[in-house]
Amino acid sequence: MKFLHTMIRVRDIEKSLNFYTGLIGLKQVKKMELKGATLYFVSDERECCTIELTHNHEQPESGYNHGNYFGHLAFETKDLDEFSRKLADFGMEYTRPPFPVKEGGPKIAFLNDPDGFAVEIIERK
Repeated sequence: MKFLHTMIRVRDIEKSLNFYTGLIGLKQVKKMELKGATLYFVSDERECCTIELTHNHEQPESGYNHGNYFGHLAFETKDLDEFSRKLADFGMEYTRPPFPVKEGGPKIAFLNDPDGFAVEIIERK
């Protein structure tokens, strides 16, 4: 068995693509047109971890319900300070600023994507 991707529904595909490719640094690897939706696949440089951004052409007026089962997406950065500067340049803020998990261990921070999905950024030592 091979893991292929995780799918999330997005309301504004331009904002989501800008977030995942421009800020997070993923690249768009595929686009697929369906009858009622357009699927955008973004992946890391190794193309081992892919997110399918599903943009349904007709969307609920009140948006999508995230429920309470899903936690967050996590990405590793080499330099959390550099990522923090990039985040500010994008006009965004953390929902939980960088902090060490334990002394001498990794630092993590949290932010939300344009649709409110939680995203964890991790800098390992």
